[in-house]
Amino acid sequence: MKHDVTFLSRGVRCAAWHVPATNDTLAGPGGRPCVVMAHGFGGTRDSGLLNYAEGFAEAGIDTLAFDYRGFGDSGGRPRQDVSVRRQRQDYHAALAAARHLPGVDPDRIALWGVSYAGGHVLVVAAQDARVAAVVSLTPVTDGLASLAHVVRHAGVGPLLRLARHGLRDAARAVAARPPHHIPVVAEPGALAMMGIPRAQEICASFAGPTFRNEVRARAALKVGLNRPTTFVDRLRCPILVQIGTADRIAPPDAARRTAHQAGRRAELRAYPVDHLDVYAGPGQRRALADQLDFLTRVLGHHGSPIQGTG
Repeated sequence: MKHDVTFLSRGVRCAAWHVPATNDTLAGPGGRPCVVMAHGFGGTRDSGLLNYAEGFAEAGIDTLAFDYRGFGDSGGRPRQDVSVRRQRQDYHAALAAARHLPGVDPDRIALWGVSYAGGHVLVVAAQDARVAAVVSLTPVTDGLASLAHVVRHAGVGPLLRLARHGLRDAARAVAARPPHHIPVVAEPGALAMMGIPRAQEICASFAGPTFRNEVRARAALKVGLNRPTTFVDRLRCPILVQIGTADRIAPPDAARRTAHQAGRRAELRAYPVDHLDVYAGPGQRRALADQLDFLTRVLGHHGSPIQGTG
């Protein structure tokens, strides 16, 4: 059962769900472990995150799943504006809120992120030494590698088109005009931040009512500047990196390099899936099973150390 809660990030109300563990299997003197989670590029907490949170609850782990400022049920303006800086600030604020949840052990909190957020959690954990573990699912760990990945799959044309729309949105902001939006996902060849076969059909299988398939186009101008992999050397906690070998959006080789850069702190798991296949169905169930194995080991009161990449 989920409970509606809120917390403040830079003075703005963020909406979240607290999903308590359904048992005390992993409870210790300080309370139960907890996972703090948010969605990827333009996503909302009602779009597939409960599929994971409910699995964590059955294993004895609480979850705090939240919406970024400007998205879903959270407050803040501008709306639908993907800002790496603000989203990472929101993760820090969510961490602080999770440490005060009833029954939660503040020293056994893990960060969970998917896609863009899969990179955010690496950075936030590097900045907060109290983070106990990280789950990074189909992550964007290197924006430059992501741009090259798109070119390999679709040519340079889509990037040039996105850049034009990004500049149009930026110009409208300078002129104090309403923002220019573009879709988050669409079929390959159509204008969107992510072109994925059967995009609408797949999104319909897990997207919640607050999800809007649009973001401010200026986000396209900033993708190459987002490079979480440069923070990995500062990480001190165990990390699970999960990649999709058929991922058309988040380059698996870049995430694999990030995992190997983390050395003994990281475990690496690969699945024959595309970018959207981890929110529902077989891809989600396989990813969740490995997350549960990882989290129960590293967050359990008798957790075992990470053995290295695999």
